[in-house]
Amino acid sequence: MFRTILFTAALLGAAACQRAPGVAHSPEPQEARLSNLRQITFGGENAEAYWSADGRWITFQSTRDGRSCDEQFVMRADGSAMRRISDGRGKTTCGWLIPGTDRVLFASSTAHDAACPAKPDPSRGYVWPLDRYDIYTVKRDGTDQRRLTNYDVYTAEGVVSPDGKKVVFTSLKDGDLEIYTMNIDGSDVRRLTHTPGYDGGPWWSPDGTRIVYRAHHPKDSTELAQYRELLAQGLIRPSKVELYVMNADGSNPRQITALGGANFGPSWSPDGTKIIFSSNFVAPRSGNFDLYLVDVTKTMAGPADVEQVTFQGTFDGFPMFHPNGRQLLWASNRHAAKPGETNLFIADFRW
Repeated sequence: MFRTILFTAALLGAAACQRAPGVAHSPEPQEARLSNLRQITFGGENAEAYWSADGRWITFQSTRDGRSCDEQFVMRADGSAMRRISDGRGKTTCGWLIPGTDRVLFASSTAHDAACPAKPDPSRGYVWPLDRYDIYTVKRDGTDQRRLTNYDVYTAEGVVSPDGKKVVFTSLKDGDLEIYTMNIDGSDVRRLTHTPGYDGGPWWSPDGTRIVYRAHHPKDSTELAQYRELLAQGLIRPSKVELYVMNADGSNPRQITALGGANFGPSWSPDGTKIIFSSNFVAPRSGNFDLYLVDVTKTMAGPADVEQVTFQGTFDGFPMFHPNGRQLLWASNRHAAKPGETNLFIADFRW
């Protein structure tokens, strides 16, 4: 019966994708795995777009329509019925459609400041701000917003388990950036990582038994001091980040990549055998991020062990496969109407 339900959901999701939303573009000549490329958002910064478990809905964050900071949106997989679901206060990030419900999980700074958080000083170089987010859920129509965490520090990057019962997330609540799980109602919080440095971007495997994540663990006392100095200022420099996999209880962590540069946004192929992610390891000082595939069984994978998927020359990131495995959704600077614009794209994926 379980397989029948999955098959039916995949067919329904495929039907939605076959409506070919948005505007058609041609993939780059080297992008042999991609076809039927469609742009589904236009204007602003649109990112962290993720499908629902049945493939019918997408949630994403956006500065569309002239917004000064990200708000959370949902839309149908064909691009219709788009609406803002966050309350319009502060900044949001890291949305996820909770399986088997009409609710969306996301992080927001709404409880701390109605205004957008200040952006980092550009003189600090490429750094991420650790804004005071907490995790919330809300109905898909934007009503009944509920707060799950109350730590008064960066708490975000939440992903719901395939069975809809658990959330894995990143928080600064114990003084370092660590990965935790909690029940879908916010109870039973458990810490999974314990190594000094940044552990974040966690993502459940399709069967819920493993978690892929990104991490930067300082290699010596100098690196650790630099990391902690930035952390005390509410910042992190994500220029050296590799991918890891661990069991769902935090045991048996294993480093998958040893590429150099920033490797982030990992997610799973629907069969659980591969990880797709974004990286700038070819030119670590550039803003050129492409998508890559790596076999989940790899350990310390180098450039020869990964397969490049996109070849656009700007930014491609936050990839997620459709539940049926036949489409890929991601954010990209390609075909931007003006500098700095990031939009969402869907393409058929050839295995």
